[in-house]
Amino acid sequence: MTVKEHDNTLPAGLPVFEPGWVWLAGAGPGDPGLLTLHALNGLRQADVVVYDALVDQSILDWVKPGASADYAGKRGGKPSPKQRDITLKLIEHARAGKRVLRLKGGDPFVFGRGGEEALGLVDAGVPFRIIPGITAGIGGLAYAGIPATHRDCNQAVTFLTGHDQTGLTPDAVNWDGIARGSPVIVMYMAMKHLETIAGKLIAGGRSVDEPVGIVCNASLKTQRVLETTLGKCSAEAEAAGIEPPAIVCVGEVVRLRQGLDWLGALSGRVLDSDPLGLRTDRLSADAG
Repeated sequence: MTVKEHDNTLPAGLPVFEPGWVWLAGAGPGDPGLLTLHALNGLRQADVVVYDALVDQSILDWVKPGASADYAGKRGGKPSPKQRDITLKLIEHARAGKRVLRLKGGDPFVFGRGGEEALGLVDAGVPFRIIPGITAGIGGLAYAGIPATHRDCNQAVTFLTGHDQTGLTPDAVNWDGIARGSPVIVMYMAMKHLETIAGKLIAGGRSVDEPVGIVCNASLKTQRVLETTLGKCSAEAEAAGIEPPAIVCVGEVVRLRQGLDWLGALSGRVLDSDPLGLRTDRLSADAG
C-alpha cells in the first residue's frame, strides 16, 4: 500500500504506516530540513513517536495531532533509559496495535544502536522498516564546510566512536593502525576522552600540527566550529567551552573549511579558493 490522499503536503507513493509496525528512522544531524521524506511521512502517520535527546523540537512539531511523543534520550553522564527498556517499550506499543516511530538522531545504524533495537523487534516478531538518516559525521561536517573526502586529501575515511559501552576510550580500536592508515578520522562522542585519543593518535605517528575541526550542535542555529590542531585540540576545546554533542574531524580536509565555509560566507566571511595551497589549472585541464 502507498500513501495517496492522507497528506497533500507529501508526494504520493510513500508507504502507509500499518498498525503494529515499528519504523526505525534517522532524524539527521539536527536541521529539520535534512529530514527525509520517509521520516516525515512516518511522523505524519505515527500514533507514538519514541525519540532521542538529539532530535530537534522543531521536528517533533510535525507529529500528527493526537499522537504521543515519548522521550527516550541517552546523554553521557546523565540519567538515561536503559536500552532494554527502550526496546521493550517499542514492542509493547506495537503489540497494542499502534504505529510506532522510533526517531533517532543522525542515522539509526551509525553509532545509533538501531541494529540492537531492530534485532529485539525480530526476536519479538514485530514487523519493522528501516529509514536511514543523514549521519552527523557527514552532514554535520558539511554544514561546517568540511568535506569528509576530497581528492587532494584522502581516498579513505574512518568513522569511530570516542567511547565504548563502558564509557571509556575504546580498547578495541587499533589506534596505531588508524593513525598510520586513515588520512581522515571522524569521531563521534569523543569530547570526554579527546585528550587521550589525541595522545594515542600522536603516539601512532600523527603530527601535533595536523588540522582538527570540532563541530558542536552541527547544522543547528547554535552550531559552533573550532579549527585547531591535534596537539592543542583538547585544551583549546575546553578553553572555548565546546561541549557535546560534537563531531571531531582529524585530517587535511579541515583546511578546506577556509574555502568551503558556506555558512560563514553568508555572514561575510571571505573564502579562499585555494585553501590547500595547490593552485593549478585543474579547471582548464578537466574541461579539456
